[in-house]
Amino acid sequence: MTAKKKRLHMTPAGIVLSVLKYGVLILFTVVALIPFVWMISSSLKTSIDVFSIPMRWIPETFHWENYLNIWSKVPLLAYFKNTATVAIIVTFMQILTSSFAAYAFAKMQFRGRDTLFMCYIGTIAVPWQVYMVPQFIMMRSIGLYDTIWSLVALQSFTAFGVFLMRQFYLGIPNDLSEAARIDGLSEYGIWARIILPLAKPAIATLCIFTFVNTWNDYMGPMIYLTTDLKKTIQVGLRRFIQAYSADYNLIMAASLCSLIPVTVVFLFLQRYFIEGIATTGMKG
Repeated sequence: MTAKKKRLHMTPAGIVLSVLKYGVLILFTVVALIPFVWMISSSLKTSIDVFSIPMRWIPETFHWENYLNIWSKVPLLAYFKNTATVAIIVTFMQILTSSFAAYAFAKMQFRGRDTLFMCYIGTIAVPWQVYMVPQFIMMRSIGLYDTIWSLVALQSFTAFGVFLMRQFYLGIPNDLSEAARIDGLSEYGIWARIILPLAKPAIATLCIFTFVNTWNDYMGPMIYLTTDLKKTIQVGLRRFIQAYSADYNLIMAASLCSLIPVTVVFLFLQRYFIEGIATTGMKG
């Protein structure tokens, strides 16, 4: 029975249940969006009007100049450039390294493969604070302290990415790899020509997770970057808030600008992201 016929044959109780279900979902959505709407409204007001009583959701006058003034207060453009550089490089490196390692763990046979995989995945449970100091000493000893390359080196490898890609690879039939080996294709060729094209949903999922986490990272840049012009957007926003703590309209405008790249990436990859979440972990 098609979905249309099922809707036509729904009982009154089923209709009421569906209305209640969607009503609750809409209510939760509205509640979740209220802070975001308040940010947009505040970014278009003066600092005095942000906390005016009664609160106005729609400003009497839209102050679009707030979005121009924020760039002259602090080197916001440099912060964006640094963050974009780190996020793009780290995302590319994680996709490359995770897909390589996942292929070995999912499609190649070697002694101790599963044990090695479990040990590697087990590192996810180790808190970052445990090895934070050794990492800092290592980065300083090799001369990467106060450079964005320290962030790139530390975040280019991830056990979570390997786990995510491996689970998706397990759903790809082994017959494809075996047929390619019989035809003389190397393991690198199988990975590049067969596995990767079929793994677009998993790649998009990993891309979104990695880009968002890297873009929103605060502690890493706070620890490893000291020069002001080398800082990332999250640390830069903190400096902006400290310097202009009374200008909530400018703070909201800067915060909204920092959300634009993440939103664009998610909207561009959301179709693959949803498919990746639905299929990752399904073993064929």
